[in-house]
Formats: sequence, structure tokens, C-alpha cells
Amino acid sequence: MRMSVEQPLWRALTAYRVLAVVYAIGLFATAYGHFVRPWLALGYYAVLVAWTLATLPRVANAAACTKRFLAVDLAVALTGILITPLADDPGRIASGGPTLPSIWTAGAVLAFAVKGGWRWAAVASTLVAVANLIERGSPARDTVHNVVLVWVASIAIGYVVEVARASERTLARALEIEAATRERERLARDIHDSVLQVLAMVQRRGAVLGGEAAELGRMAGEQEIALRTLVSGGLVPVSRISEDAAEGALVRAVDEPEAEDPGVPADLRALLAPYAGARVSLAEPGAPVELPRAAAREVAAAVGAALDNVRAHAGDLARAWLLIEDEPDEVVVTVRDDGPGIPEGRLAEAEGEGRMGVALSIRGRLRDLGGSADLISVPGQGTEVELKVPKNARVTDVTRPRGKAAGHG
Repeated sequence: MRMSVEQPLWRALTAYRVLAVVYAIGLFATAYGHFVRPWLALGYYAVLVAWTLATLPRVANAAACTKRFLAVDLAVALTGILITPLADDPGRIASGGPTLPSIWTAGAVLAFAVKGGWRWAAVASTLVAVANLIERGSPARDTVHNVVLVWVASIAIGYVVEVARASERTLARALEIEAATRERERLARDIHDSVLQVLAMVQRRGAVLGGEAAELGRMAGEQEIALRTLVSGGLVPVSRISEDAAEGALVRAVDEPEAEDPGVPADLRALLAPYAGARVSLAEPGAPVELPRAAAREVAAAVGAALDNVRAHAGDLARAWLLIEDEPDEVVVTVRDDGPGIPEGRLAEAEGEGRMGVALSIRGRLRDLGGSADLISVPGQGTEVELKVPKNARVTDVTRPRGKAAGHG
């Protein structure tokens, strides 16, 4: 996607360079008799005309205007300024006569501004200012006036270009989000009209028929809830980055693997949403719950291990509840079930038998994140596991096995 309001600036710069070289030659022609070495001026203008015409494609857009071209272009302007005292009459120079490139120099500086912003413009205009002072020999009033004018104008234009590029990137991102939202709504309608209705019908018919059909209906109900959660959560927008700051709003899609930085924030709600089902209820905040990606995955794995224990020891008919709480300094995830609970001393006994499900899959993961896992169980009243992880958590141990827990041990 390319939307560049700076393109008119490149077209204007192209026209300016052509008109500026014509103007410079016109000034030379009107004052030809005053030049002490007119052949030097003629040689420079021949080079300037050839360079201007040959490089018109270079100032057509930001991609063609390379750093090497800008350096050579500025060198041509600076050379013209510095050889002016060799070609022109010293008296005319002292009285404020123009340099050989005259206003063409401003075009070279503006190219820096449009390409790289105000910082590049400041560097280029400073070099031009130094060359002008050397050419005059002293900081005359008109020289200082021209130098300040070029310096301020180029920096202002460079700043405007940077603001325009930032606005373009914001607009491009907004258009992408809008398109993704429309596509999500379309998919949600299609899924609601087809898949969700079929799953709901299978669930109802299975419950009526009983037997194996009832089990099939139960599974269909779980899939309906999971799919409905996925649809309501929406599609994850494709990541976008700017290809080149000089290209305005030129963006390209970034595949998800490229963004797999463990420190990049991830929404914990999205990782825990797949656990929701017919017998697992999920309560979450309305805003994203962000943790470093690696830490969020560890918390999700610990939650999965806790739910495995619920299924293994409380039975398939047990219900579980997940609660996500976003505190100022930490994130708290609570897993509660309505099973029979854990007899006192059972966890210590399981660890003695080498069954390390809770010790490694749950407490070990949270300990590596600098957090904690508290397990509260009352026989006959279910079990509650409270996972606390700091928001600046980092994974410190990546060698521990990541297998699922096979029991409360």
C-alpha cells in the first residue's frame, strides 16, 4: 500500500532544479563582462546543466534519491560556491553578487529535507553556510541573511515531511484495521449462519437421543462455545511495519514467526481463550492483559496443567472456572473447580512418588517467572489454584520439561 503526500514535493523539486539552473545561467549572461575568468564559469555551468538534466529521475521519488546521489549533488553545489571567487570579479563578490550556482544550491538542500527530514536538512544547510562564508571571506549581512533563510526553510520543510509521513502511516494502519474488521464481521455472519447452527443442532439432538449420541452432542457443544469465543474475539490483525521511513506509508505484511520476540507483549486473554468450553467458564477483563510473550505462554501452560488435573481427578463432568485479573504490578489467574478436592498430604505424597505435575508444571513455571502458585483445596469443596506473575516477568529456565501434568502430583 503506498499513499504519499510527499510525491508532489518531489515533482516541485524537479521543476525547481530546472528553473534554478536556467536562472543561474541568466544571471551569468547578464554579468558576463564582469567575470575575470568566464571560461571557468562556462565550464561549471556546462557541468551543472548536464548534471541537472541527467539526474532528473533521481529526484522523482524517495527511492531513487539515494544517499550517494545527495552527497554528489551537494558537492556540485558547494564546488560552484567555492570557485566563484576564482571566476567572478572580487568587487562584485564584495558588493553581494550571487554565487555561480545561485539559488540552485537551495534545491540540493531541499532534496536532503524531503528525503531525510529536518536533521538531514540541518546538516546540508550548515555545509552550504560554511561554503558561503568561505566564498565571501567575511560574514556580510546579506550572506548571513541568505544562509539563515535557507537553513530555516529547509529544516521547516524537513519537519513537515516527517509529520506527513507519520500521518500517512497512521492512516494506512487505520485502513488496514477497518478492512480487517469488515472481514471479521463477514466471517462471523457466515459462521453464525452455518457452523454454529449445525453444532447447536447436533448438541440438542444428541441430548435427546442419549447414549453415544449424547457424548457427541456434548463435544459439539464444547466446540460451539470455543468457536463462538474465537469469533467474538475477532481476527488478529496482520502485523505491519514501515518498509522505509523515506517511503511514506509504504507497509508490508510481517509473518507471525518474524515477530516471535519473547519480550514482545502478548495478550494473555487470547492464550487462555481456547481453554473455554462447555464445562470451563472464562472471566476476563475487557482490556488486553499484556505480559511478555514467553511469560504469557508459561502462564497458559500452567493453566493447562491445572485443567488437566481437574479432568484427571475431578472427572469429565466437573466444572471449572478461569478468572483473569489485571492488577497494577501483576497478573493473577485463578483456576477453580467443583471436584472432590485433594486429600490433605496428597501433594507431598505424590512428590515422594516422583509425580511432579504440580511441582514442575505449575509451581515450577511460576517460580521461573518470579511469581507464585498457591493451591487451596478443601475435601468435598473443590480445588482452587491461584497463579500470580509480575508484569515484568522473564523466563529464566528454558530447559525444564514442558510436558502436561499427569496428576495432582
